[in-house]
Amino acid sequence: MAIKIYIDQGHNPSAPNTGAEGNGLREQDITYDVGIRLAELLRQNGNFEVRLSRPSPTTQLGTSNASSLRVRVDDANSWGADYFVSIHTNASTQRSANGAEVLVYSSPSRAANLAEDILSNLTDITGLNSRGVKERPGLYVLRKTNMPAVLVELGFITNPQDAIRMRDNPQLFAQGIYQGILEYLNL
Repeated sequence: MAIKIYIDQGHNPSAPNTGAEGNGLREQDITYDVGIRLAELLRQNGNFEVRLSRPSPTTQLGTSNASSLRVRVDDANSWGADYFVSIHTNASTQRSANGAEVLVYSSPSRAANLAEDILSNLTDITGLNSRGVKERPGLYVLRKTNMPAVLVELGFITNPQDAIRMRDNPQLFAQGIYQGILEYLNL
């Protein structure tokens, strides 16, 4: 039976719930692109069934920040996803802040194990610094999902080097997440 992966491309193309901006880039555009590429890799594998929160670049979810998050979680839960992977970019007022990290509801957990595998593959493939796996029990998409859920912070959109890498090599980020999922599932 196919493993059901729900890919949540963080944020909306326009308000409400737009993402961070930096270095001429918008978070919601990067997350959309990386999510589409990740879905394609998973679909080509044959072991996976995939659903995207934003199947098109204009897909708008919810009418507020809260309802935008709720729509994503409700969709994954009602579909019966086995895993929930939310894709984001980080931002900081410190332009020097850099690297990738993966957030989970709690650790130790299946989600934390998945997060470790995703992060190690993501940083190996992209060359980004690893900021580790971190617990964020307050995040709605990690707290309300019925399956192991991870929130991948690809890199800092506010850091020039991270931003260029995300802009120029989105396939590497998709590949890193994909390889991490395969490693976790021993596929």
